Amino acid sequence: MNSLDILLVIVSSAGLLHGVLFAVYLCFFKKKKTLPNQLLGLILVLMAFRIGKSVMMNFGDGLEPIFIYAGLATLLLIGPLLKWYVMGLTRSSFKLSKNHGLELIPFIFTLSLGFLVTQESLQNEKWAIIIFGSAILFIYLHLALYIFMAWRIARSTGKNYKKSVQTKSQKAILDWLKLLVIGFVLIWISYVLNIVDEEVPYIIGPIVYSMAIYFLSFKAFQLKITDIGGGVFKVEDDNTELFDRISRLIVDERRYLESDLSLAGVSKLVGKSAQKTSSVINQYAKRNFNDFINYHRVQDAKKMLSDIENEKFTISSIAFDTGFSSISSFNSAFKKFEGITPSSLRKNKA
Repeated sequence: MNSLDILLVIVSSAGLLHGVLFAVYLCFFKKKKTLPNQLLGLILVLMAFRIGKSVMMNFGDGLEPIFIYAGLATLLLIGPLLKWYVMGLTRSSFKLSKNHGLELIPFIFTLSLGFLVTQESLQNEKWAIIIFGSAILFIYLHLALYIFMAWRIARSTGKNYKKSVQTKSQKAILDWLKLLVIGFVLIWISYVLNIVDEEVPYIIGPIVYSMAIYFLSFKAFQLKITDIGGGVFKVEDDNTELFDRISRLIVDERRYLESDLSLAGVSKLVGKSAQKTSSVINQYAKRNFNDFINYHRVQDAKKMLSDIENEKFTISSIAFDTGFSSISSFNSAFKKFEGITPSSLRKNKA
């Protein structure tokens, strides 16, 4: 083994060890033992086994076919685990059920076939070569399908939670999943190239994995992914529903016309604290409570000022009719949202 081979072994083995240590931390030392953390830890352990097989196959001799086959078959576990992990991070109520176990059948079936393939049969039996080649093709297509499904789930979640209203935790999860899927795509490509192009060194797969795991573990801690989970999206669901209730109460029922309408009063009606109500209005309306109320008042006043039939009413009377308690606050709000004063609007209309 030359110095370059030794360096490659060190780099790939270090990445493998790093992944295992990260998995141990998630499964045994992390205080918050959530389902997504457990799934990620299991993925890292299985990837370590897969990478370890690759390193041994590249630098070792006489590796038993069943060991090679088992290393390949683990990819049939990693695919479903990746999908479940993404679901666990994007769905507040996600739990593993018996139906999820059905997704492990390809792994069990393929691994069972591996016991039929021996070193001798690969050298002398055509059927063994066909089974081995077909299994490799199926395994990599299977993993590609699950990577695609994981991407679809993350993408769908991102569409449901627009960037403008995403919380910091939601954005962190969506950014993390994007990087995770890219990492898996790069690892998948590196191994497929080993199969279709003999000029690509087999050790490239473990090296790509090592680089990916270093980067992803760094981003996981930077984004604090191990401290958050799918529950952050349930908060979003609750907030969306709360804002809809507030909008129906204030806008649809036209309570903004009440001059004594207050944040405390609205909060009491929706059964939430003033801080929670104010936060939700800020998040979705992009305005504070007073501006949210005054905006709708101004829109009513603008319609009244633009209607010829309302010329008999003074600006002051229109201001009070639309919920303002003083003409000065009316003028200020009107100028803020429309860019001109009420009197200027009426004059220009004339």
